[in-house]
Parts: sequence; structure tokens; C-alpha cells
Amino acid sequence: MFALPEKAVVACVHLPPTPGSPRYGGSIDHIYESAISDAEIFLRHGVDALIVENFRDAPFHPGPVPAETTATLAGVTREIVRMSGVPTGVAVLRNDASAALAIATATGADFIRVNVHIGAVLSEQGILAGNAHETLRLRRALGSDVAIFADARVKHSQPFVYGDLATEVRDLSQRSDGIIVSGELTGLETSPEDLLTARAATAGPLLVGSGVTPENLEAVFAPADGFIVGSYFKVDGVPGNPVDESRVSALMDRVCSLRRSQGAETTETAGAGAR
Repeated sequence: MFALPEKAVVACVHLPPTPGSPRYGGSIDHIYESAISDAEIFLRHGVDALIVENFRDAPFHPGPVPAETTATLAGVTREIVRMSGVPTGVAVLRNDASAALAIATATGADFIRVNVHIGAVLSEQGILAGNAHETLRLRRALGSDVAIFADARVKHSQPFVYGDLATEVRDLSQRSDGIIVSGELTGLETSPEDLLTARAATAGPLLVGSGVTPENLEAVFAPADGFIVGSYFKVDGVPGNPVDESRVSALMDRVCSLRRSQGAETTETAGAGAR
């Protein structure tokens, strides 16, 4: 099964509005060109993985997306997989895990992100229910090895089923290949306390799903295995804006610094134990 590199930075490739969405601009070429341009910036600064999302298609479908959305995401994802050389994921917003899994399998992508994999939440799209039973069966039927990363206490929602984060993380760990913990809204900082709670509840991969900046990265660096970054990489930190290359550079410099520091601390600790 696929595994992300240690302390991986996963950069979000937010597509322009796709065909059928309210703000679609009428140019398929623009969607491909924008995605490839963003990916090239991220790769130039050493990000470890990419995830392709129909982020600008709001308002999102609460369930299955139409064929034109799936087709566009599949086409773009295949281009990104072919040009990037790094692990690539797919998120079909708001919660179409089956489409994401099919796209990833058909395009050679490595993982998907699922907002609501188990339980149910109240969201701006209404009630979203997890379909882990369908997604896991589909993966088996397709003979796919695509990894499933699932959100716990997903942003922009209130849970119906789970009264505490630890219980949700423990259940998710039985039905997914990794857990994502985020802030309450897009771009908001992930609580270090929530991350530690999740870390204690799972031995599997644990990713920070929102709000990472060079200034707060150290607070979540130790317990996390990776960091999904979208908003910070945009001009002024606004998620709907274009990518700001200087911000990509700043965050990756900070990540590299913390990796070196953590590596030194690990070596020193091992040496002390040997003595």
C-alpha cells in the first residue's frame, strides 16, 4: 500500500471552475494550463506530493458529482501524474469518494481524500453520510491499491455520530489508510491539542489538513506525518487567489529547517541511549 514520505508537504492543486459549475469560464484549456502551472511551482520548491481538487466548483454537490466533473478531474489528474513524479491524490468535493477512487485508479494516482468516510455530519450542503462500506468494496472490486485518507471532524460541519474526536479517529483507523485533522473552516489553524488527541488514538498516518503556516508549523510538526497545504500557498493566504510562489518557498524553507532540526534531535537522543 502507498505511503507518503516522512513529514510530507501535500500541495493542493485547486482547479478553476469545471464544466457545469456556476462559475465555469468556458475554457477547458485554461483549467489544464492553470493546474499544470500550479503544479510546476510546487514542484520547483520541493513539495512531496500533490492533490487535485475541484475546489472552485462551489456550491458543491452533497453526493455524487455529474459525469462532466468526473471527466474533467480525471483528465487533469492524469496530466499531473504524468508530469509530476511525486505522489498524487484526488479529492472530489464535497464528498464523492467513489468518483475520487475511480479517478485515482484510472489515472495512476496514489491516494484520495474523503471528507466524510464514516458517520454523518451537518454541513452547508446538508446532511453528509459516510459511505465507507461502498468505497472499500469498490476498491476491492477494482483491484485498486489507491490509499484512502479520511477526515476526522471534517471542517465546515458539525458531527451527528461521534461525541469526541478520539472515538472517531479510532473507528476511522479501521476503515482508512490515514487520518486528516483540520481546523473548523478552510484555512483555519488545526488545533495542536486535537492533533495530539488524534495521535494518541491512531498508530497510522496522521495529516494536518488546514491552516499550516511557517509561523505555526513547529507546533504541529512532531505529532504529524504530513501537512496538506492550500490556503497559505495563495496570494494573501486567500484560498480562491492564485498561487504565490514566495509563500511556497517560505513554507518549504521552514519545513526543511524543522526536518534538519528533528533529525539532529533524533540522532542526539539515540546517542545518549547508547551511552
